[in-house]
Amino acid sequence: MELVSKKIKNSYAVRISIVQRNKEAGSAYLYVLTNDLHKKPFGFIENVYVSEAHRGKGIGTKLVKAVIEEAKKANCYKIIGTSRNTSEKVHRFYDKLGFKRHGIEFRIDLE
Repeated sequence: MELVSKKIKNSYAVRISIVQRNKEAGSAYLYVLTNDLHKKPFGFIENVYVSEAHRGKGIGTKLVKAVIEEAKKANCYKIIGTSRNTSEKVHRFYDKLGFKRHGIEFRIDLE
C-alpha cells in the first residue's frame, strides 16, 4: 500500500470586507475548494466577523450575501459554514439567511 498526496489546483480563498470611514467594519472568508468527487467546487465560509461597534447594523448579513454571490461566480454547488454548538444567536443568523442545519462537525485541534 502506498500513500500518495498531491496539491489540488483551482482551490483558493477570497477575503471580503466592508469598510466604513476608512475603518474595516467586518470581514469574511470564502474558501473555494475542489475535489475529484464533484465536477463543481464547493464553498466554505469562515471567520465572519463584525466589529462590536458595527454589530446589529446589517453588516454581517451584507458580508454573508457577498460570500454567497462570490460562491455563485465561482460556480460552487454548495456553501458550508460551521458554528459552535453554543452559538444559538449565530445559528439563528444563518437560519435567517437560508442556510440549513446539516450534519455534525468533527474537529482535531493541531496546536
